[in-house]
Amino acid sequence: MPDAEENGLESEFASAEDSTGLMLWRVTNAWQAAQRAALRPFDLTHVQFVLLASLAWLDADGPTTQRELSRHAGTDPMMTSQVLRTLERKHLVERRSHPTDARAKALRATPAGAELAARANAAVEAVDRRFFTPLGAERAAFTGMLRVVLGPAS
Repeated sequence: MPDAEENGLESEFASAEDSTGLMLWRVTNAWQAAQRAALRPFDLTHVQFVLLASLAWLDADGPTTQRELSRHAGTDPMMTSQVLRTLERKHLVERRSHPTDARAKALRATPAGAELAARANAAVEAVDRRFFTPLGAERAAFTGMLRVVLGPAS
């Protein structure tokens, strides 16, 4: 790849491969493609999987609101609502009256949703193991660095 002086783009980087943002973009695209392929047999998009798996995870703590689910998954609240409607139509998620907040609905994975989340999660984690194998013993440190980049609000 040409360096910054050989192309017309002014950059702080001597090479495009030195750009953290570009490398994150490339890694993210490759990882997402691998996850989409793993989730295809389950008829789930990645965001559907993240919300369903998050809900299955949170179910152990009792009733979960849409706001809590969105916060836990790190998803936009409006998009969360749209995806939840799709998961409801697929009979993977249901909304009920919240036992302590009359204004809120309690979300929960249906038995079929919880079972699908468990199977899909095994496939997703297998992709992660393969994808991040090159990191070796540094994988936990890499994950920690990603948490630092996201900051305390995540």
